[in-house]
Amino acid sequence: MKIVIVDDNESMRVVLRALCVSQGHEVVAEFADGNGLLDYVSQHHPDVVCLDFNLPGTNGLELLKQMDAANNQVDVVMITGSDDPELKGKAADAGATGFIHKPFEQSQIINEYKAIEETRRITAGAAVSPEPAASPEPSATPAAPETSTHETATTVVPRTAVVVDDSASVRLLLKGILEGLGIKVVAMAMNGRDGLEMVRRTRPALVCLDVDMPGMSGLEALPLVRTVNSKTKAAMITGNAGRGIVTAAVAGGARGYFLKPIRPAKVEEFIKKLLQSD
Repeated sequence: MKIVIVDDNESMRVVLRALCVSQGHEVVAEFADGNGLLDYVSQHHPDVVCLDFNLPGTNGLELLKQMDAANNQVDVVMITGSDDPELKGKAADAGATGFIHKPFEQSQIINEYKAIEETRRITAGAAVSPEPAASPEPSATPAAPETSTHETATTVVPRTAVVVDDSASVRLLLKGILEGLGIKVVAMAMNGRDGLEMVRRTRPALVCLDVDMPGMSGLEALPLVRTVNSKTKAAMITGNAGRGIVTAAVAGGARGYFLKPIRPAKVEEFIKKLLQSD
């Protein structure tokens, strides 16, 4: 992979560079702060940016938010000495796909790179097949009958799913994971309102809902999923597993959740158990 290292500590850059090279990766650029980073990423499209949180000037989290990681198809690994779960959750929701905690061991960095290589492989495979349309035609998938707030559909199409997340890269990754399990992703949406319409149209057995989305969030859409189809099982996607979010998800009818950054093996284990449950 082509890797960019951003850290104001020169010694840290040296260590990270050596580890990258030892694993067969190429360090294509290094930065001591965020100056010039965004332009470099948009022009050269590296595979990975190792991004320190505590930088002079603009911090790593703000740079991540400005980087447009999904459109630039770059994975961002945040480097931090903080154990604050809120920081990690904010970074994950902003698009971070990995974390390196200081002080770190070589194995931690190697494992992060391996995880990113796996997710990039799955995402690339999912991108080969066309993304399900935002408004699938009824001929492609049997449409559910029209329902009102007082009329709930009670049947689903087995082994089908709808993925709702405002990140294109997350949608593709989940599509690849689910299809690897033999579950057909019949529709994808960027917000809760469109996701609800897709659930109504396609009657999926499963809907994956991102908690934090513009417009109607996943938590707002969640209780309405049961109104649209009482048999569809909902799983939440979140970078923050704080008590308030978990409580709201359970109250809204979620059957569980998985955390960002998404790790395929954990998602596969969760989905298998979910679909086997009553």
